Amino acid sequence: MPKEICEVTHVHEEAVTKVKQQMPDLSGVAKFLKALSDETRLKIAYALTVEDELCVCDVATIIGSSVATASHHLRYLKDNNLARSLRKGKQMYYSLADEHVYQIVTIAYEHAKEGIANGNDAN
Repeated sequence: MPKEICEVTHVHEEAVTKVKQQMPDLSGVAKFLKALSDETRLKIAYALTVEDELCVCDVATIIGSSVATASHHLRYLKDNNLARSLRKGKQMYYSLADEHVYQIVTIAYEHAKEGIANGNDAN
């Protein structure tokens, strides 16, 4: 298998300068994606693409955990602006923070599904 590196070093200064000048601070994006990189939190986010709103008890049952564990993950999602909460009587309900989170979760799932279908599963 050929190595996937340049065989010679030649920096394309114009392209590099253009990219460097336009590179924003991506720390917030990294934090956002890190929140979704945990499989349990991703399952919760996906569950919230299926149902607009779920209580902590529902989420615990879906992910097969205690209410305390589900609550911890939901709080983490909320703290990282991926989810929002609403108290209804004695129950706490969560939903995705906005349409962007919905789109990212569903697009990521579709992308992974296509990769697996094309034999590109990383496992």
